[in-house]
Amino acid sequence: MKKIDIRDVGNFLYGHYTDADNGTGTTAIIHTAGATGGVSVQGRAPGTRETDLLKAENTVAQIHGITLSGGSAFGLDAAGGVMRYLEEERIGFELLGNIIPIVPSAILFDFLPSTNSVYPDASYGYEAAKRAFQGTEFLSGNQGAGTGASVGKVHGFDSAMKSGIGTYAVDAGGVKVGACIAVNAFGDIMDPETNRIIAGAYNQKEGFLDTERILRESSSPDSQEGINTTIGCITTNARITKPEANHLAASAHDGLSRCIRPVHTVMDGDAMFVMAEGEKETSLLTLSTLVVHVVEQAIATAVLEAGSAFGLQSAKDIFKET
Repeated sequence: MKKIDIRDVGNFLYGHYTDADNGTGTTAIIHTAGATGGVSVQGRAPGTRETDLLKAENTVAQIHGITLSGGSAFGLDAAGGVMRYLEEERIGFELLGNIIPIVPSAILFDFLPSTNSVYPDASYGYEAAKRAFQGTEFLSGNQGAGTGASVGKVHGFDSAMKSGIGTYAVDAGGVKVGACIAVNAFGDIMDPETNRIIAGAYNQKEGFLDTERILRESSSPDSQEGINTTIGCITTNARITKPEANHLAASAHDGLSRCIRPVHTVMDGDAMFVMAEGEKETSLLTLSTLVVHVVEQAIATAVLEAGSAFGLQSAKDIFKET
């Protein structure tokens, strides 16, 4: 198994639109020929669009893109911009002379105290899709849907840290799997290798505060419901069915549970998508194991590549000081 650039997973296109001035943004992941799609939504505060059609029993078998966006419920509008761009490129299902791209989406809450009340709309999705087609650089950290992401909000933003979006991909004997994850969790982030906290609730005097310990010792955390959510998309060149894609999306949450503590809380609305190109045969067991691995690594990348911004310190700067 070797690490590869996520853009080498298959014929997927990736684009960010980053609004750094307002602390928000949108990420588009596109497959022009259509990919087998799946989804798994866990946690109790989700914000999603077009997830029902990905259920195994429903008709649509292929999707043309996934939109990940900031802006809470307002950010769901961004998917319309991705659809509009794909329609202009004649990508989607043809029905009675119309082109209808299928673009499910998920959003996260990135309203930070120091940012303006500006939300991603269709123009953000359009620009993210445009940049995906242009092949512009696809970076981790304070980019796209991760622009305003934060973690460790057990005491609200007083001790939260800056997070972002992260990618990681591998090639295992020709089977390629990648993860693109925007990490905006209520909990702390654990290093997948050392099992130590690398981002989360933090202050200069005490260091990492350990969210799980705080919850065990207090019945009333200071945070508010619905201001968190980790969202992402798995891409692969493997050939799988729609039910198998949904299984892989559920497996992706195992990666979240290894690196985010606590995870899938009443404060989070975690959603994971899958897009499978259908080129390479492999076992579902192997594929599930690879999915968990790339999700773990993408989560770590998201927090380690983020830079301090909007009054929140990043892991990059904390570890530089210590």
